[in-house]
Amino acid sequence: MKKSALFIFFIVILALTGCSSVSSSGKGEKDKIKVGIRNSELRTWEFIKDKAEKEGLELEIVNFSSAYDPDQSLAAGDIDVNAFQHVAYLDVFNEKNGTDIVPIGTTIIAPLGLYSEKYKSVEEIPDGAQIAVPNDQSNWGRALILLQEAGLLTVVDDFDGNGGEDKIKDNPKKIEIVPVDGANTPRVMQDTAGSIINNGVAVEAGLSLKDALIHESKTAKPYINIIAARNEDKDKASLKKLVEIYQSDDTAKFIEETYKGNYIPTFISLEELSTYKETYKSK
Repeated sequence: MKKSALFIFFIVILALTGCSSVSSSGKGEKDKIKVGIRNSELRTWEFIKDKAEKEGLELEIVNFSSAYDPDQSLAAGDIDVNAFQHVAYLDVFNEKNGTDIVPIGTTIIAPLGLYSEKYKSVEEIPDGAQIAVPNDQSNWGRALILLQEAGLLTVVDDFDGNGGEDKIKDNPKKIEIVPVDGANTPRVMQDTAGSIINNGVAVEAGLSLKDALIHESKTAKPYINIIAARNEDKDKASLKKLVEIYQSDDTAKFIEETYKGNYIPTFISLEELSTYKETYKSK
């Protein structure tokens, strides 16, 4: 009798286990990832969310306004990854805040451009003209590099990518740099000779990259955008799969068609990305 009861007990356990397996369709629960972004790339991440669903990932997209830095949220553990910044910006954030956020994959170049309501070419910009730039260190430095490429000024020999008045070596046209909040760079165009505007901000303001007098190309390695995670999470299989989905041919095609050249899909290895500071030395 005892043996019979024990046998029946094991049969019941196996049956319950089988029922549990069937109720989840044999697939198990999806890995959940909370992704912090800015509005300018929302369409891309909605596309990726649909693709990820088929790959067993459940994405929750958290859309941050310009008033809040998604790196703060990531460091606090409120989100799992973010995708809004270039690698140079992340390095400055980590240095200032003592955080350990790392890139886990590259995404796009969102080219910085010099826009003007008064002039149609860089050559028309007069001596002594005012040019607005984003006032955060990394994008200020990025703006100086762009102005150097335009032949309007030269940065110092030991330039580290971070901006400031002291980072200008030669300024033959006596250009006056006007640092403003990045979100306000489109608004000051009417009061200046030109304004250097981040691509996401430009798109939101109704500007297209073709409207810029000059803009960056995909060779601007320090300004390649990234998916970032906390260092302790960088090797998680679910996050590696997310990067793989973003860096697929389908996603690249979607970005090219949706943003009409305003965003350039740029997928390079993390090893290559880590050499970005060499870009400054070559200037």
